[in-house]
Amino acid sequence: MAGKDIEKLVKLVAKLPALGTRSARRIVLQLLKKRESLFLPLIETMTEVAEKVKTCEICGNYDTESPCSVCSSETRDGTLLCVVQDVADLWAMERVSMFKGKYHVLGGVLSALDGVAPEDLNIENLLKRLHREEIKEIILALPATIDGQITTNYLIQRLKDFDVKISTLAQGIPMGAELDYMDEGTIQLALNSRKTL
Repeated sequence: MAGKDIEKLVKLVAKLPALGTRSARRIVLQLLKKRESLFLPLIETMTEVAEKVKTCEICGNYDTESPCSVCSSETRDGTLLCVVQDVADLWAMERVSMFKGKYHVLGGVLSALDGVAPEDLNIENLLKRLHREEIKEIILALPATIDGQITTNYLIQRLKDFDVKISTLAQGIPMGAELDYMDEGTIQLALNSRKTL
């Protein structure tokens, strides 16, 4: 049996998504076994990132600078904007290394059950971006869930007065799925098959 400090670490690690107590215990054991080569560098890096991380003032991505590296990149197509639910979805899209536009993170989806209303999401900043940036197409890359569809329909209504093409991801994303759990091939197929609304 481990001491109370190690048990506290196991309980904290177990709070991470997709990890239970047994997995957390194995991770902590590996960290303790590789204290010099893994555990201490991990602590140092986590402390550094925790002190430096910012939310991008433009898109809502996490980075150590604001605007983030995606928004400040001069090689990206600023006329193409992909709207995602969360930063995890932005990172999932970036894993594919195919999308060359920019992003906008909503910070969630509309949900009557969870009490998430339009004012709780990053929608007003999206509208402000349409006024100040030369955006020609918005890809609504929201989850294929009921809440994701409700949010998509709401955004279509809010965007109808702007001279902008609106599309969504198509084939490849099954109903009820979230981007963060999709493999690169599925995301690539969905991005290639997007349709105009």
